[in-house]
Amino acid sequence: MSRFVRPLDRYVFTEWSKIFLSTALGLPFLLVIIDLTDHLQAYLDRNIPRADIALSYVYWMPQSMFMAMPAAVLFATVFSIGNFTRHSEVTAAKASGISFYRLIMPILFGAVLAAGLDLVIGEMVPITDARRNDLLGESKIGSGTLRSNFAYAAEYGRVYKAQMLDVTRNSMEHVQIERKGSGADYPTVLVSSTGAKFDPRTGTWTLQQGDMHIIRDSTPNTDISFGELVDRRMTERPEDLMAKPRDPQELRFNDLTQFIKSLERSGGDANLLRVERALKIAIPVTCLVIAMFGAPLATSTQRGGTAYGIGVSLATTVTFLMLIQLTKAIGGKHLLPPDIAGWVPNVLFALMGLVLLIRVRT
Repeated sequence: MSRFVRPLDRYVFTEWSKIFLSTALGLPFLLVIIDLTDHLQAYLDRNIPRADIALSYVYWMPQSMFMAMPAAVLFATVFSIGNFTRHSEVTAAKASGISFYRLIMPILFGAVLAAGLDLVIGEMVPITDARRNDLLGESKIGSGTLRSNFAYAAEYGRVYKAQMLDVTRNSMEHVQIERKGSGADYPTVLVSSTGAKFDPRTGTWTLQQGDMHIIRDSTPNTDISFGELVDRRMTERPEDLMAKPRDPQELRFNDLTQFIKSLERSGGDANLLRVERALKIAIPVTCLVIAMFGAPLATSTQRGGTAYGIGVSLATTVTFLMLIQLTKAIGGKHLLPPDIAGWVPNVLFALMGLVLLIRVRT
């Protein structure tokens, strides 16, 4: 390890880590203060205990840290390399035969660690946000449990149509199920019933008082009447059949993927959710991209001081956030494939970072 990790590497990584940790914790704390100032009176008017309000902001920290992590990497990169440049430590390293690319390797390594940490935090956000909503009573506000006159495209080529869905009662009224066939061995099936009941224990739906029509191409059709019929192919829960827009922050990556499929089957527009899903990976990767961009940028002036570092970091952060909002709009309108639109800010900053790295004096 001593051949690959030099004392200079430990020094660079330590100086970078100090700024990174203070910024990664300081920015979310600042956001908490701002949000608390805006909403404290509303929480008190709803008679929420002060202890629950305080605990809710503890659960809010992962969400604020998820977006702040790339900014923390940028601040740490710009300020650490800026300090090395002003104190002629970069010049001394070059005079010792250490290139600028080799000098920033510990910083890039730290950015990779930050990206991995941000991925973990991103998966924690839905859990902590759900707990926060429970403490603040927000999960009870505007939660719909009814859906009427809808169609839902499910697995196995099946389409469900229902007059009414009630999630609280785990039931549907006037249900029709259609499965288009492809030949004599796989006929078209039409099922109609007065209602259906979902059993949470077994995860199955039971259709009540209806008829099944089996339609074949070359042989006579078959009609079957039933009092009750258990449909084992209908595995969707009542919540899945709601398929209404939900906040992507409420869902982990895999859950969001399943919800997108459910929404698309029911005929909903999932483009914006696809962009949000891409951002769940793209934002953590930004930690590495932004380090590649900020490292050569910090050496562009030696006398800018703290004001220069703050200005560069804030301008870059604001630009990145604006690009995220722009890509959401572009992906949501399908001007670009939604799964690609979320990566546009990273691609742009990566290209600029590569240009700056090539032009920097090594």
